[in-house]
Amino acid sequence: MPDTQNPYKSPEAEISSEEGGSAGNLTETMVSYLKDASPWMRFVGIMGFIGAGLTAMGAVGFISASPFISNMPGVPGIWGVAGLIAVGLIYLGVAVLVFFPARFTYFFGEKIRRFLRSNSEAELEGAFKNNRSLWKFIGILTVVNLAIIPVFIVAAIIVAVYTTLM
Repeated sequence: MPDTQNPYKSPEAEISSEEGGSAGNLTETMVSYLKDASPWMRFVGIMGFIGAGLTAMGAVGFISASPFISNMPGVPGIWGVAGLIAVGLIYLGVAVLVFFPARFTYFFGEKIRRFLRSNSEAELEGAFKNNRSLWKFIGILTVVNLAIIPVFIVAAIIVAVYTTLM
């Protein structure tokens, strides 16, 4: 009987606890789709690792260049240094945010590849665990972004009013 108390609750199905496992419940079409998707997931994961690494290197570049930039003519002293450090820290945060989805995506693809070779339920479970982690991370990031948007809207209105009055 459906739960009438919470209309937003995810639907539930009974879980089969047959020995022989879930690998036997996959159709050939499902396995074919997983086989086709696995290299792409690993590729996207590797590209995410490269992107995170390059972004982290950019962060190190900004932060390490900040002491030298303050001695250049036309740079507004400590504010130029603080600005470069702030940009470097933002880049570092972006690198961390890019790393985790890349990791989950890569290992999802890798575990699928291992499953296809060994037909091991543990590998398939590991793959779906990484898939769940990927979407959980993206969901949390989406909620955080949705919470931050109103703050930026209010800040933009305040800045617009302040600059209009000045």
